[in-house]
Amino acid sequence: MHRRVLILMVLAGTIFAASCKKKTESPPPREKTGAAAAARTTKDEAVRVAMIPKLLGIDYFNASEKGAKEAAQELGIELIYNGPVENQVERQIEMVDSFIAQGVDVIALAPNDPVAVGPVLKRAMDRGIHVITWDADAQKDSRTWFVNQAPYDLIGKALVDIMARLAGEDARTAIVTGSLTAENQNIWMEEMRKHMESAYPDMTVETVKPSEEDQQLAYKVTQDLLKAYSDLDGIFGITSVSLPGAGEAVRNAGMTGKIVVTGLSTPDSMRSLVKDDVVKSFVLWDPVDLGYLTIHVAHQTAKGTLKPGDASMRAGRLGEVEIRGQEIVLGEPLEFTKDNIDDYHF
Repeated sequence: MHRRVLILMVLAGTIFAASCKKKTESPPPREKTGAAAAARTTKDEAVRVAMIPKLLGIDYFNASEKGAKEAAQELGIELIYNGPVENQVERQIEMVDSFIAQGVDVIALAPNDPVAVGPVLKRAMDRGIHVITWDADAQKDSRTWFVNQAPYDLIGKALVDIMARLAGEDARTAIVTGSLTAENQNIWMEEMRKHMESAYPDMTVETVKPSEEDQQLAYKVTQDLLKAYSDLDGIFGITSVSLPGAGEAVRNAGMTGKIVVTGLSTPDSMRSLVKDDVVKSFVLWDPVDLGYLTIHVAHQTAKGTLKPGDASMRAGRLGEVEIRGQEIVLGEPLEFTKDNIDDYHF
């Protein structure tokens, strides 16, 4: 009898101890940014990257997607490429929140508004998700790296030099931009004005008009400019849809050869305008390479092999790529003319 009681007491004590242990155990805290975040993905795990362009359905971001997919296949990355169908920062914020909930390893965003996306990007970083920007930057404390397509000053200089060469050093110009909140476009315009002041002090920018990444709106805005400023010498279209929109408006107004049109766009969007001499020269970089480089940056960031203070990185077929502080620079801008446009297809 005493032996049976003793056995029951031992069993009860064991059960009680186990239940106490269960109650006091808690799940490990979610990892933060930095070294802990790098540990989220081991060398043998596939990296999950959510890459968000400014919008879907235009040649420029279609080309970036092509390059991103190329790098993802090369590196064994699980890539989710998705974005808003219109130039809407609110939709980008919703998508980042969704990717936070999915627990991706890296979010790579081309922000439509650098300030508005700040809180949601910081939220992602607090959850241990790496954040990089590409094509356009966000606030520096809301991302680790910015993948910059070309140095801002070189883009501004190239555009202004083309205008001076074709329209004269005292040209009166107007700018058709995308969004007034897009940081990259605002910095390009700042660099354009700096170069005008130093190299062509008689060149002027009469006005800046947004087109919200809508080619039809860029067409209408340019029509309005031609009516409002009868003595314009040139028009800059500084997004991949504003330039062809501006060019079409000039062509249809019968102003080919009278108004110089230049800016930034893709060869596929500009081919007919260039061959018809509506646009004699324009500038861009290779958006396929930009998407490709962005995924290499995402991969090395997630694996912990790309670190602050690095001066360069290896990026597959691109070779050695320069790092300037927190910016990873694709390279110098390219000039496209009738002589070389058929060498490029994007």
